[in-house]
Amino acid sequence: MKRLNHNARILVTDGGRATVFRNAGQVGKPHLEEFKVYHQDNPPTREQGTDKPPRSNNLTGNRATIEQTDFHQQAEDRFVQDIAGDMEKDLQAGEFAELIVVAPPVALGVYRKAASAKLQQATLAEINKDLTKHSAADVAAIVVKALEGE
Repeated sequence: MKRLNHNARILVTDGGRATVFRNAGQVGKPHLEEFKVYHQDNPPTREQGTDKPPRSNNLTGNRATIEQTDFHQQAEDRFVQDIAGDMEKDLQAGEFAELIVVAPPVALGVYRKAASAKLQQATLAEINKDLTKHSAADVAAIVVKALEGE
């Protein structure tokens, strides 16, 4: 059974905000302290792209629209990749040995791709939930419950 150990880090993120908590409590009695906070202002794609959707002509002479680039999703992906890079730096600096990642499915997928092998090895658990707007106590309770279930 996995446990939330002292000084373990909990990364709670989505594509626009993230909070890194540090467990200042002991095993069985977690006390999460806010360690780092990230925030990104990311307007919707319609406000970032100014052109009409591109069109293409095929060999038969028909015109078709091409799907417009989703600038909003690209910015969210870069945000999560940058956070994974910061977590990697903290791990290499010896600031933590265990990490728990809490993120919705899309952000979790981007994080997995961006995380190095060493960071993935330090990742104790990945929880597929969006808890960015929850309190530290709520996050602690959900993380402990998820770890006990594994």
